[in-house]
Formats: sequence, structure tokens, C-alpha cells
Amino acid sequence: MPPERPAGADAADKRTGPAHSAVTSRPVQAPRQSRPSSPPLYAALDLGTNSCRMLIARPKGTQFEVVDSFSKAVELGTGLKTSGVLSHRPMQRTLQALRICRSKLEHHRVGNMRLVATEACRRARNGNDFMRRVRNETGLRLDVITAEEEAQLAVVSCASLIAPETEQLLVIDIGGGSTELVWIDLSRVPPAGRRNAIMRMHDGAFVRDPHPGQPHVVDWISVPLGVATLKDYFREVDDDAARFALMSWYFEEQLEAFAPYRDDTAHKAFQIIGTSGTITTVAASYLRLKRYDRNKVDGLVMNSAQVDAVIRESLALGPIGRRQDPRIGRERHTQIMSGAAILTALMRVWPTERMSVADRGLREGLLYAQMSRDGALGLES
Repeated sequence: MPPERPAGADAADKRTGPAHSAVTSRPVQAPRQSRPSSPPLYAALDLGTNSCRMLIARPKGTQFEVVDSFSKAVELGTGLKTSGVLSHRPMQRTLQALRICRSKLEHHRVGNMRLVATEACRRARNGNDFMRRVRNETGLRLDVITAEEEAQLAVVSCASLIAPETEQLLVIDIGGGSTELVWIDLSRVPPAGRRNAIMRMHDGAFVRDPHPGQPHVVDWISVPLGVATLKDYFREVDDDAARFALMSWYFEEQLEAFAPYRDDTAHKAFQIIGTSGTITTVAASYLRLKRYDRNKVDGLVMNSAQVDAVIRESLALGPIGRRQDPRIGRERHTQIMSGAAILTALMRVWPTERMSVADRGLREGLLYAQMSRDGALGLES
């Protein structure tokens, strides 16, 4: 079951305390029972190369319920490839977005939070300076996390989408500045316990030689190419189709060091889970959605041929057609083909009949990790 996003998720958290009896002229009634206190609120903020996103949620069973959210395209990594530093205007946009996040955290009185920054701040020479500036100007303390922790959290966020029969799992997370791939062997984990076993992978480094009955991380890699950075590499190529082909083959070349089970994946026990705006956009296009619907996209299963057909259609539209296509959206149309080039390369290397689409990612992983550590999720031992 995916994280719940009830109607009014952007509303303030209206908690009510125990009712107090009052002296009135009406007949005295038995006092109402005090309501149990609401579960504590948790927050997760992901400052990436393109976007600043935040979720505020409370535990609910083995999942969580979103109370408030925020997402803003800040394009923090603009110009980073050329200059090696974060530029003034992107930093100003980011600070403005973070001030909004701070006000939401204060409004909901969130006590448990994890606020992180990823590839752009990892790569920029002034990344640490910017983190100090964020702390001084907004009061928020962001951690620049490693690529390994980013990959771990992407895996954790996708736990509920794992099919019980899956023995070999590839999780792909296409970001703005990097792409993380994690290959996990689940064959030694009982089918009924595979989802919970993945949920517990948030703590510590990826273990290559785990205890019996635990997931085995066969290999993982963080490729420093995402939808923004890959596009920048081929910005000067004018022809749309040629640029797409070059991006896809260039990305595939970066996978040379990551080849677990390359020749033995086409079987029913193999599953890919893909999490990114690129993959959810491909799914929305496949479903012909006139308006994006997370409930229809998250958990959708596609095969390699269906993914390829959608990408070919997007390529045929050209830049103008993609900008006007409501399924792609004006915020994503300039980067959808660089993300599609990455996805095409992955499908070419590991074709599959089962790619599960995950409308979730680092923020969800951060929430699951915090709640799991606190014992706030109803996970079986």
C-alpha cells in the first residue's frame, strides 16, 4: 500500500485535545472520552540539483499519512558543470524555497526531521559554504549526504512495491545530477518477508555479505549523470534525435563497471523498480492521462516494449510538441528526453517484463527511515 495522501493534505494540522466539561444550565452529560494523542509528525526535505521538495507526515500502520508537502523547481545546479560552483540566482531561488519550508515546519511544530542535500551540493566547490549560508539565513540544518546513502533511501522508499516472487531486484533512481542503481539478491529471504527486509536497509552501509535470510546487495553504482547534467553534456547538438541517441549511448558507457548478472536477468523472478520524474512521466504518457494522477501511476507495471514505445512517441513530438503535451508538462519538457535517454540505456542492457513505477523517492525513504528507527511503523520483526 502506497503512502496515503488524503484530501486536504496541505491543510494545517488541526489537533484537538481532550474535551473539558463546562458548567452550563443544561443537564449534566457524561464527559466524553479523551482522544488518544496523534502520532508525532515527521518531516523529510530533499534539496536536489533541480528541485527542493519536502513532506510532512505521521505514521499510520506500516505506512504514513502525508499532512503537508512542498515542491519547487529551484534549478540549483544551473551552470555547475561549467563553473564548478553554485551560482548566485539559483542559490537565491533555493533560499526562498527553504524559507517556505521553514515556515511549514514551524506551523506544524515538527519535532522529527531529516533535511538533506544531494548531488549539486556534493559536487560544487562552494557546497559547504552554501550549507552554512542556508543555516544562517533560514535556521535549517541540511546534511549533504553521500551517494551511497541516497541510493539506500531510494531502495527503502520502494519496499512496498516489491513483488513477493521477486528474487533479483534492480532499483533505479534518475535524479537531476546523478543516477543511482542498486542490484539486490532476495533469493535467500522468505517471500513473505522481502518487503520488510528491504525497509530495514536504511541503517548502515550496503552489506555485500549479509547474514542468512537478509537481502544481499550484489552491486550498486552512482553515475554522476542525471536529467540536468546529461543534457548539459550535449547542449550544443542541434538535432533532437541525434542528441537523444548520443545521450543514451554515453550513459550506457558509464555502466561498464556495473554488470551484475548481465547475462541472466530475463526470468520471472527479476524486477526493476524505477523512481524519478522521468519514469512517472513515461507512465502518465503510457496511460494517456490528461491530468497526472498519482494513484494510477504509483505501482504501475510496464515492460521494456511499452517503455520504448512511449519514448519513441515523445521523441517524434520534437521540442515544440513536448512543450505543448500536457502529459509532460512545461516544467519537465526540457529535460524529459535526457531522462528518457538514461531509461532507454537501462532497458537496453536489462530488458524486463516487469518495471514497477514508483512515484516516491528520497523524501519517502527519509520518512520511512526515521519512523522505522523510532519503532513508529507496524513492521513485523
